[in-house]
Amino acid sequence: MPRVAIEGNERMSLRIAAAAKAKLVRAAALRNTDLTNFVTQSALREADAVIEEAEVIKVSERDYTRILELLENPPKPNARLRAAVAALPDTI
Repeated sequence: MPRVAIEGNERMSLRIAAAAKAKLVRAAALRNTDLTNFVTQSALREADAVIEEAEVIKVSERDYTRILELLENPPKPNARLRAAVAALPDTI
């Protein structure tokens, strides 16, 4: 898992091209907010999307039903599963 850098304060410095900053300032003005709030809210939305993509498994309704069925009524272990369990070390 990637390491997360945490600084001891609430400041963050960015270097961006003047054209990019001008675009952000314009967008912030169109939303009637300041640049800090605009950038923070936009970045947090993207962060939420990235985290959800990494942590949430999405399956179809059919697959969800199958998963629940298998959890409630697991199949009997076959020879390969028994061999894999037997190969495990005694201390896990």
